[in-house]
Amino acid sequence: MTTQGNLKRSTQWAGLRTGDSVVVNSEKELRMTWVFVAHVTNIVSNEEWVEVRGGRSGEMKSRSFRCDLIYPASAKRGPRVVGLSLAAAPQLGLG
Repeated sequence: MTTQGNLKRSTQWAGLRTGDSVVVNSEKELRMTWVFVAHVTNIVSNEEWVEVRGGRSGEMKSRSFRCDLIYPASAKRGPRVVGLSLAAAPQLGLG
């Protein structure tokens, strides 16, 4: 975990580590491929978001989304997402 100014960045969140595949549950982003980069908290306003990287095939765009839009890669079933977001149901390991 690192802190820069008002921002606290962590490369682990809700059972994810940097590079883990995720699904962004937003109409446009569902058609794209994303990997987790970091969870960020503004320590002044308590706002939180998740940074991801990816996009269409061959792209590596960096984007940020609300935590409730981030789902495990296994949540995508065809054109829709099933289950709970990682914010609601972290995928924490046992032990």
